[in-house]
Amino acid sequence: MSRQQSLHTLKHLINPSKKSLSTLKSITRSVTYMPRPGDGSTRNVTLIPGDGIGPLVTSAVERVMNAMHAPITFEKYEVRGNMHKIPDGVMESIKENKVCIKGGLMTPVGGGVSSLNVHLRKELDLFASLVHCFNMEGLPTRHKNVDIVVIRENTEGEYAGLEHEVVSGVVESLKVITKFNSERIAKYAFEYAYLNNRKKVTAVHKANIMKLADGLFLESCREIAAQYPTIEYNEIIVDNCCMQLVAKPEQFDVMVTPNLYGNLVANVAAGIAGGTGVMPGGNVGPDHAVFEQGASAGNVGKVEMVEEKKANPVALLLSSAMMLRHLQFPSFADRLETAVKRVIVEGKYRTKDLGGSSSTEEVVDAVIGNLD
Repeated sequence: MSRQQSLHTLKHLINPSKKSLSTLKSITRSVTYMPRPGDGSTRNVTLIPGDGIGPLVTSAVERVMNAMHAPITFEKYEVRGNMHKIPDGVMESIKENKVCIKGGLMTPVGGGVSSLNVHLRKELDLFASLVHCFNMEGLPTRHKNVDIVVIRENTEGEYAGLEHEVVSGVVESLKVITKFNSERIAKYAFEYAYLNNRKKVTAVHKANIMKLADGLFLESCREIAAQYPTIEYNEIIVDNCCMQLVAKPEQFDVMVTPNLYGNLVANVAAGIAGGTGVMPGGNVGPDHAVFEQGASAGNVGKVEMVEEKKANPVALLLSSAMMLRHLQFPSFADRLETAVKRVIVEGKYRTKDLGGSSSTEEVVDAVIGNLD
């Protein structure tokens, strides 16, 4: 090779052409999930169709899982919200499988029948409820850049169910807040923020009035916050929180709350971000997890949705993607989420709550058609 040719080659290496740069930029390296031995084995999952629209949206999950050939086997059990207790066989199945996905269970208003949803959470110690409220591309909303995770304590507070009639016409309902449960929900919230590259955790409270109960909750949050110096921590009173949510929701990141406040805040955030029909959620404890629609806001009991078979399956499909990640099947979760988002962006198949007229089946067919 001549000296002139050598200089030309060296110049090309030091200053590559635009074509060479374009080629380099087009090369992307895929991220490889390295499973532990046994991670790819088929998992048994307990399935509870539930009441109202529950059977419609859980059957949607079954269809999509079958279409993806996901390594999931469902054990289906019929449970109704008006039952006095969850059948023993159902609890045994969940405890053995450790994972459950369910439709909504209606809780009778008043009367002597307690909530089976609450019973399930307490029996399995599902102390953390998580609802992810975020803008989806293609859905028009009043606010942009909404990406809020509401983490709520799931086993005590006003939902403890400790009520009795003192004398005729006087009922006493006890709100229970403990140091142990407050610390572990705060720990879970900060751990979630840390592992998911979230920047801020906001504690929601009413300690200006309930100084002992919510005061204990705040004290626990502050102690845990000190262990995570890289994550910003602040506090907000629940009534101001609701006002700030509808005015400027983008200021919130991860929110940690006692039981009742979390239920209210999650539904407000879901409505702001695009509706309860598209918000995923789950409940998790030390040993078990139950995945369900993140925020219900009464959708379970809407008779017309059941009769017309037009319930929105998106929320439970996204919740099932959360379940797939929990089961160490990240690629299946990514495929499912991508397919759902493609259908939403395209806008051709949407249920009534999203401005369309499609049936549940039509939305599911579209999701299956968009699977990679």
